[in-house]
Amino acid sequence: MALDNKKDTDEQLVERVFKGEKQAFNFLVLRYQRRLLGLVGRIVRDPHEAEDVTQEAFIKAYRALNNFRGESAFYTWLYRIAINTANNYLVSRGRRPPDVDIDIDDPEQQDAQSVMADLDSPEAQRDRDELKAVIDRAISELPEDLRTAFTLREFNGLSYEEITDIMGCPVGTVRSRIFRAREAIDLKIRPLLER
Repeated sequence: MALDNKKDTDEQLVERVFKGEKQAFNFLVLRYQRRLLGLVGRIVRDPHEAEDVTQEAFIKAYRALNNFRGESAFYTWLYRIAINTANNYLVSRGRRPPDVDIDIDDPEQQDAQSVMADLDSPEAQRDRDELKAVIDRAISELPEDLRTAFTLREFNGLSYEEITDIMGCPVGTVRSRIFRAREAIDLKIRPLLER
């Protein structure tokens, strides 16, 4: 039976791997490699290291596939493995995960940029650079639990329930962490936007 990665659900592909169609896992890799690379890149920060860590996360997922019970979505399980792999990588290199900066390309920044009168002017570019730096710094200063919840929601577009599965805490805690993260970031950028 031919594999069609666009029509098969994650669960169907996992089931095919269980049935001996090892190449079915390649479709899962293709489906999630960009998202996982983006997630890992925000934690590790070095593009070459991020590629290696992402590959290691996929290898760990493949080896642990028998442990996937389907109690959560496959990608939630995969994201959890990727986050743990990235954090373990940093710790093994003597770097601390809480000091992670995140490259910003989110709607808040885009909205702030669109308010500027002349987007091509040197002043507008300076303002954008300053805003980006403030947002990057604000996110990097968040406690790890707030930063992880915020990143999964804002950069990976996961639902609160999916983040709950990944972080292993109640949905109310996830909502609270995301709210507190947004509040902390807003406090840092508000003075720039009010100028």
